[in-house]
Amino acid sequence: MTDAGLRYGRASLGLSFGVQGVAFALLVTRIPALQDQYGISDGLLPVFLAAVPILAGAGSVATEKLVARVRPSVVLRWVQPLVLLALLGAGAGREMWHVAVALGLFGLSVGALDASMNMLGVSLQRAYGRSIMLGFHAAYSLGGIAGASLAWVGARYDMSLLASYLPVVAVLLPAALIGSRWYTEGKSPQEAEAAAGAGGGISFKLLLPLCLVMSFAYIGDSTVSNWSAKYLLDVLGSSEQLATVPYNVYMVTTLLGRTVGDLGVRRFGAVAVVRGGSLLAAGGFVVVAMAPGAWVGMLGFTMLGFGLCVIVPQTFAAAGRMFPGNSDAAVARLNIFNYVGFLVGSPLVGALGDAWSYRGAMLVPMVLVLATLVYARSFGPEPARYGGGHERPRTADVG
Repeated sequence: MTDAGLRYGRASLGLSFGVQGVAFALLVTRIPALQDQYGISDGLLPVFLAAVPILAGAGSVATEKLVARVRPSVVLRWVQPLVLLALLGAGAGREMWHVAVALGLFGLSVGALDASMNMLGVSLQRAYGRSIMLGFHAAYSLGGIAGASLAWVGARYDMSLLASYLPVVAVLLPAALIGSRWYTEGKSPQEAEAAAGAGGGISFKLLLPLCLVMSFAYIGDSTVSNWSAKYLLDVLGSSEQLATVPYNVYMVTTLLGRTVGDLGVRRFGAVAVVRGGSLLAAGGFVVVAMAPGAWVGMLGFTMLGFGLCVIVPQTFAAAGRMFPGNSDAAVARLNIFNYVGFLVGSPLVGALGDAWSYRGAMLVPMVLVLATLVYARSFGPEPARYGGGHERPRTADVG
């Protein structure tokens, strides 16, 4: 594998992460418009919203089986266009069954997309011999900011969903297909064949700590995405305009943290970075829970962005290190707990907020994020530079 091939593979995978960030943001930030377009009741909306991550989990399970026969790069090449077409379908329909089919396809293909993207990311990181995984997730965050901005433009000028989605899909779909020509796996053909035949070589007992960490991280993430605006408005007494700011701040700090995060992993090791991120995120939840006003609350959400942003990419990377001969299967199984956390987080905080208080509810994700410290050793070896006992030596110095 040439250095140029690895660099092209890294750039094309970064593009794929960015495209997915745009697509996902365009969907979730226009949920009210989808609800209006299809006449989805408030009672039925949670069913639609829960169906997407459930089907995504099924898509991740199916991908584990699929990559035993075809390479993750092939899966990614074809599921990314499906995600974009499903997004377009959600904006183009008129009947309830139209959106049900579109969101169902979106969920299944997103599960396959997330799994195959992170499989390739873990594989490339092993080939590079140093941390690059956070950079891919930074591209996702950048895409999310771009997608949310495009969604704001669509809402600001009262554009239909079809008019809002069509130009984006028309640009991103051919870009993703062209970029897929350079997808590269950090495995030799012999390693890929050995991994495909590894079958059941995954110990769930060993993987479980990472699964819990993944769930805890997404419970924290979904708390910010679903409750930050309501918290500032109803609990901290902010204006409606100011209440829209925390999630944007969270997205920007997530991007910044992931952009420099790989440097931190190379310098201090993955264990130290995950511990630091967990402590910072837990501190952010404490600040949010105790904030006397909106601006202190904003500080807490800023801390959350910098803290949580490092955990998920490093969890995928740790799974790859833990099972170097069968990293694809490990990533696919771990990816399921992304959706578990997403499903649990929002209802958990909402139920606690209604039954107790929203300030108190913020302490629950704080405790879960702190629990990551218990499992931090699973992110070894220290310091994550790919020279440790069960990992192959660094094979290339590129990019």
